[in-house]
Amino acid sequence: MPQVAGFSTRRRIRVITSRQNASVQAFRDLARKRRPSDTRVLIDGWHLLIEARQAGLSIERAAFTTDLLNHPDTAHVAHELVDSDVDVIAVGNGVMTALSPVRTPSGVVAIGRCEDVAIGTVFARAPQLVLLAADVQDPGNLGAMVRAAEAAGATGVVACGASADPFGWKALRGSMGSAFRLPIARTSIDVALEAARAANVQVLAGVPHVGQPLFESDLRRPTAFLVGGEGSGLSVALVQRADGALSIPMRAPVESLNVAVAAALLLYEAARQRATLGSRL
Repeated sequence: MPQVAGFSTRRRIRVITSRQNASVQAFRDLARKRRPSDTRVLIDGWHLLIEARQAGLSIERAAFTTDLLNHPDTAHVAHELVDSDVDVIAVGNGVMTALSPVRTPSGVVAIGRCEDVAIGTVFARAPQLVLLAADVQDPGNLGAMVRAAEAAGATGVVACGASADPFGWKALRGSMGSAFRLPIARTSIDVALEAARAANVQVLAGVPHVGQPLFESDLRRPTAFLVGGEGSGLSVALVQRADGALSIPMRAPVESLNVAVAAALLLYEAARQRATLGSRL
């Protein structure tokens, strides 16, 4: 049985040696598929666990390799979790490979609670700068977009249509903790557009060509950027429902950008214009 230094029976540490244990299965099930109504999230990695705790997420269960639990810094966090009535378990490297969804586990995974917000919350804080992701199916791209949105000062993100789950483990790793802090809603594109109209927020669609050049656009008023999924992008019908279309200048022969890169450029140009406006006031 693995030895865990510094943990007494009083601290209620559990040691699991079987990959068939029910606790192991709970992690595996959450990694495979998270139901839309499920507020549980799989937190994989030391950095993401720290971000979740700092954001105030409720942690229900955490698993550490015995190697990490025998390290003073890691053991300190594990002690704090146990003292907060979190179910902390110790496992060997073999069991951790079953617990963690990544090929090279970091040595810690956890299950926490994180809820998306109502669509109105995303548009509540003025001046609005919102990212509407329509059918962005790659969770890594969606996570990167959430991270860029927070970094650029966006007020929220909406995952629309067939977009990936922004709280799935891959998207959470891509967002590096931003999903724990930024208001994120999941809904249909129809509801998202209605919410933007109700909040008097202009909706600008990002298109590869024929849109108004990004750097010639006025983005200082409340704005929601609408970006489409990988490959097909936004449909013509959806672009026509927006208040306008923007294109990022690109030199030939490049015809398009990765959706996460494009979203970041849109958001940062809006942030730049607003910062310039603020410096003039």
